[in-house]
Amino acid sequence: MSSTAPRPPLYPILLSLRGRHCLVAGLGEVGQRKLAGLLACDPASVLALDAARPENLAAGAAALIKDPRVVFACRACSRADVRGRALVFAATGNAEENARIAALCREAGVLCNCASAPDLGAFSVPAVARRGGLSATLSTGGASPALARRWRHELEDWLAPRARMVRLMARLRPLVLALHAETGQNTRLFRALAASPLQTWLAEGDLESCRQCLLAELPPVLHVHIAELLDDLA
Repeated sequence: MSSTAPRPPLYPILLSLRGRHCLVAGLGEVGQRKLAGLLACDPASVLALDAARPENLAAGAAALIKDPRVVFACRACSRADVRGRALVFAATGNAEENARIAALCREAGVLCNCASAPDLGAFSVPAVARRGGLSATLSTGGASPALARRWRHELEDWLAPRARMVRLMARLRPLVLALHAETGQNTRLFRALAASPLQTWLAEGDLESCRQCLLAELPPVLHVHIAELLDDLA
């Protein structure tokens, strides 16, 4: 049995990429997934590097580099390329090249994901399940990406009815905060709603029970908004 010390846990974080600049080196299947995932999060730009010329890229990669936020170059990654990047993905399909890029990132203090050797990078990408504005991430710490993908689908089914509750709270929260009540009062209200059966009633499409609950819990001044809060949530 190995005596190697257990790997410390990874620090979980949900990072906004809006206005940030990223880099993907390699546009094979892995690189395409990384690039598509970045573009879904609305970065300012993504520098995409690959050894193949644009006309020789796979169809998926060719479609991705047409995005106006993508700057494509047919060359290797340089030290200057990684400077100032929020995230770098080393996914060239060549383990030595990926390790070189990861080393450049360490020198520059830039977060890097190394596809061929995760321990050489600074972060891993968890499986992400999304339903509406609700998201959940799952990681096996590198033990089994296949299991993480399987459980991601199970998480999506679990999230689906709860996404309605998130939509309701997203509509309600700014209305409550606009009343400028004391923080403790708002906290009690939000916790009461979170603990209520609203989630179950929304999943069942029982809007009348939801309406009665909101009438009982919300300040009277917000009662006029109940219909719009529940609109299209059935």
